[in-house]
Amino acid sequence: MCRGCAVDLTDPGQPAQRLLARQLDEQISAAFDSERRLRVLDVGLGRGVQALRLARAGHTVTGLQSDPDLRELFEKDLAEEPEETRGRVRLVTGGSEDTGAHFRPGAFDVVMCHDGLLQASSPGTTLAGLARVLAPGGLMSLLIRNDAALAMHPGRAGDWDAALAALDFPERTGSTLRLETLSRGLAGIGTPLREWYGVGIFGSHCPAEEEKAERMLAVEERAGRLDPYRSVASMLHICGVRGG
Repeated sequence: MCRGCAVDLTDPGQPAQRLLARQLDEQISAAFDSERRLRVLDVGLGRGVQALRLARAGHTVTGLQSDPDLRELFEKDLAEEPEETRGRVRLVTGGSEDTGAHFRPGAFDVVMCHDGLLQASSPGTTLAGLARVLAPGGLMSLLIRNDAALAMHPGRAGDWDAALAALDFPERTGSTLRLETLSRGLAGIGTPLREWYGVGIFGSHCPAEEEKAERMLAVEERAGRLDPYRSVASMLHICGVRGG
């Protein structure tokens, strides 16, 4: 679960991960030839939902994870994959700020950081480290909590105490994880913003009936590209491309 929002990042069947998959595939298709096998880094990979999905598709994936409990859960999930998929995955112990200690410059075609920025003590330093290991023309995929709209979802659910706390959150914590801040940061490290999406606009759980779930996802996917809807999403998916 995303810290401070209602989006579930652990279940591959929930809307957030299904939308991320579609958005990532769109960005990867725009950046790379369809036959190319990519070198992917997933920083703070959690349960590794997208990492495993990309490994199944034939890409080589490295996961960077500091939490021993999450590493153990990921290893259990990985053990259930076919040998061919397991052979494409490498797990490295480390946090989101440790990329420079483990990887050489330009080592990856795709860098995903879908939870690590929330944990980083210095998001700007972490971003620079992510860009350093990204090859020219490579894709950076970031997922952040949308601090500018934290009160929307508890307010819609009638949880007024949580909504009031959310309204005070940015001022109380000094949070800087906003679209405008990250857009400037990405431009400053030579990986300018190419596209951004809203994730988790109307709901956090798919209906049990698949037809209704697909209709929900269709609405979420379309609204996630449109203003003003994407601006009030629980999370923002931000994609940049490395220059050079």
